[in-house]
Amino acid sequence: MAAKKKSKKAKKSTAKRRAAKKPAKKKTAAKRKPNPAFMKAMTPSAALAEVVGSRPLPRTEVTSKLWAYIKKNNLQDKANRRMINADDKLKEVFGGKKQVSMFEMTKLVSKHLK
Repeated sequence: MAAKKKSKKAKKSTAKRRAAKKPAKKKTAAKRKPNPAFMKAMTPSAALAEVVGSRPLPRTEVTSKLWAYIKKNNLQDKANRRMINADDKLKEVFGGKKQVSMFEMTKLVSKHLK
């Protein structure tokens, strides 16, 4: 019987060795390239041009300028920072809504870019 117990212990130790495999080496990620569609200059509509300017800008710059305008004019909701309160200029861009979420804002602004 003692021989049977030893063989079980030996089997357990080999199982542990099999389970402890070395993790696969991770491939080093190449530097991310920006999507050219985001870098394409887009012309803003007249309503959006009042906020960000009339010259063609990439989407990333439009978003940056829009956020700068929102922060400068203190338009972020005090209680829920994800909500943007529209002033007269932004109300046209937001389709007449008084308040939109920051995620909805990008969707509404994209309609004003050509």
